[in-house]
Amino acid sequence: MSDISTANSQPSATIRVWDLPVRLFHWLLVATILVAFLSSEEDSALAPWHVPAGWVAALLIAFRLVWGLVGGEHARFVNFLKPDQLAHHLRGLFIGKPERSVGHNALGGLAIVALLGTVGGIVYSGATMQGEGGEGVHEALANVLLGLIALHVVAVLAMSLITRDNLIRAFITGRKRAALHPGVPDARPPATLAVPLAVVAIGASTYGALALDPLAFTPGAHAEPGERGEGAAAKGEHDDD
Repeated sequence: MSDISTANSQPSATIRVWDLPVRLFHWLLVATILVAFLSSEEDSALAPWHVPAGWVAALLIAFRLVWGLVGGEHARFVNFLKPDQLAHHLRGLFIGKPERSVGHNALGGLAIVALLGTVGGIVYSGATMQGEGGEGVHEALANVLLGLIALHVVAVLAMSLITRDNLIRAFITGRKRAALHPGVPDARPPATLAVPLAVVAIGASTYGALALDPLAFTPGAHAEPGERGEGAAAKGEHDDD
């Protein structure tokens, strides 16, 4: 009996940091951006999915904005958007001794805002801007996003190595090693109404997307008439053979 009591009183080897919804958001956005880039060329096999991928990204951003207000402790903007801590964090980086952060550090918080804002700009430009000028803005923002993603990946890998705190694994399991964050309790869970509010946000965003573009989520519906004609002609030639 005493052995059981002792085992139950021992601290957990890990602490809960990231809630499931924010982790799903992260990896779904990664997948969506990957599809969007792979489908950006007209001759890509994934080209029909380019526009739907953009609208899915819009829904994910809508979710994240709501979750940043009512989600789990470390998913909330108020807990990682702290400009006053940025100088301290940068000083630690410059001397090679960055402090471990349970959630996003100050620089990571700014990166999140930059990534979300850029993705939002890409979706907006793709949905509303026409002509060569609109395409130019769309492509320029896409290049900015590529740069931000590259910096983000390098920063995550570097911080994981320097602090020995595996940030990628944490965003898969939702947990971090307690020994690296002594005295830190499990993160507070999302608010009671978090999930219903997120569902409303996604539903409203879906409605808005379909109001702007009834074929928003239909693969291949936005191909140019000439492209569809060429595809049909190619199919006809193939059938004649």
